[in-house]
Amino acid sequence: MSPEFLFSAIIWCLAGVSVSHAQKCGRAPLVENRIVGGKDSAEGTWPWQVDITIQTDSSRHICGGSIITRNWVLSAAHCFPNPSDVGSYVIYAGRYQLNGFNFHETSHYVRRVVVPSGYVEPHSGKDLALVELSTPVTWSDHVFPVCLPASGTLFPGGMLCYVTGWGNILDEVPLPGAGTLQEVQVPIISQSSCQEMYRTHPTERVDILHDMICAGYQEGGKDSCQGDSGGPLVCQMVNGTWVQAGVVSFGLGCAHSNQPGVYARVTSYSSFISDTIPEVQLYGRADQNFYGRAAVFISCLSSLLIQLQR
Repeated sequence: MSPEFLFSAIIWCLAGVSVSHAQKCGRAPLVENRIVGGKDSAEGTWPWQVDITIQTDSSRHICGGSIITRNWVLSAAHCFPNPSDVGSYVIYAGRYQLNGFNFHETSHYVRRVVVPSGYVEPHSGKDLALVELSTPVTWSDHVFPVCLPASGTLFPGGMLCYVTGWGNILDEVPLPGAGTLQEVQVPIISQSSCQEMYRTHPTERVDILHDMICAGYQEGGKDSCQGDSGGPLVCQMVNGTWVQAGVVSFGLGCAHSNQPGVYARVTSYSSFISDTIPEVQLYGRADQNFYGRAAVFISCLSSLLIQLQR
């Protein structure tokens, strides 16, 4: 066997292993590299974003969410005040504009909503919901899941991330016109710094609990707002993968100084998510498929050698 042939065989086997372990979340296929103070996003930039609506006499946007598997969406518990009553909810994947034509859009009813035991209201924490769809989404350039972090994944203070949604652009000022999905870049704020900022509020006490994460600016100006609830706060990791750090939960007003946005910390619920959705992949967890892929590689080489010996 020539060295050149052996090298080619190894590359071929590695390629097969690599394809079998292709990235399954956290990529925006169309992108290579409301929100207060944000801007219109480009279509397809955030393919995991969904619009959660209530269907009564008309369709009304209430919250955002993120696709995490073909059958599940991550959102906020306060978007579902009665989790056992899901008949009026419709979730739109692939939506770009609230009031425009969305060629890549699909709609899905809700089968069930799972919230952490003991949830009461956002200020008390546990403001996270897992939403099972009645029909699965289909992956495309405009519909793709975000990665969720394993419990040990770190999002340090100062890390620049993005929050997206169709919420108000100012306090009590709805998104105008076609209602294009908004994006804004905000830095993570450490828990201690966030707590210090909220302690300056003259009348209302806000405790930043262990299952919360803050993002924004001390001077205000850029923030999530009403209608963005349940939507994702996502951060791009060193390998380019987008991982969801938080779920839009609450704030005191929108984009005010010393009142940054408060999000449900996704790493606090890694076990809850995995227990509810066993098939979900968590970014940063030790690769449990290493030995299986190694076996595939060895088997591939063995087969080639056997063929050569014949």
